[in-house]
Amino acid sequence: MSQSRIEWTDSTWNPVTGCTKASSGCLHCYAEAMTRRLKAMGVAKYANGFEVTVHEESLSEPLKWRKPRNIFVCSMSDLFHKDVPFEFVDDVINTIVKTPQHRYQILTKRAERMAEYFSTRQVPENVWLGVTVDVVQSKSRIDYLRKIEGAGIKFLSCEPLLEDLGELNLKGIDWVIVGGESGNQARPMKREWAVSIKQQCDSAGNTFFFKQWGTWGADGIKRSKGKNGKQLDGEVFHSFPD
Repeated sequence: MSQSRIEWTDSTWNPVTGCTKASSGCLHCYAEAMTRRLKAMGVAKYANGFEVTVHEESLSEPLKWRKPRNIFVCSMSDLFHKDVPFEFVDDVINTIVKTPQHRYQILTKRAERMAEYFSTRQVPENVWLGVTVDVVQSKSRIDYLRKIEGAGIKFLSCEPLLEDLGELNLKGIDWVIVGGESGNQARPMKREWAVSIKQQCDSAGNTFFFKQWGTWGADGIKRSKGKNGKQLDGEVFHSFPD
């Protein structure tokens, strides 16, 4: 586990590493690029590169963290990838149950498999469940998330936001994160796409979090993500659900 620079979490925990591309948002996967660097540096955990690998030795890491924090589970993978056995997911959940002082944020692009898993298991009280919705085609993931019973918080990550998502059914959704893509090959996000989601969140009473513009600014100019900043129409929206 490590401290995270991701604005909507405090720490990351990676009992699984490696993944495969599931949608257009995966095209320039930051985790894949980071894995290549870590493998080249000789970090043992990433010796298999971006091949899906479970790490039993990492299961106990959160037990060492006493101070409560938000923990993003599998920032370098997807817990519900088909190559991660449900038995190992059980082990991950067991660690979560043993550490009720933390809040665990589980985000997946495999919403159908997540729904299958929790159809026969209870969602721990300290788990937030989310799905990535980056293009219109991925909106169906919201329905799978909505049907899961027991999650204290359900959220959407619209990052990287690659097109206008149109109307969103936000019933049963608590939190929506929006952000643009970063990196030399990043695709631009348009202001009106983000504003549309913000307006829908306001109307539905959902909490809205604008993470960043990424490599392309609100003015359509490519520059460093630091210079493009985190403001949407002059304001910073870094709100968390209760």
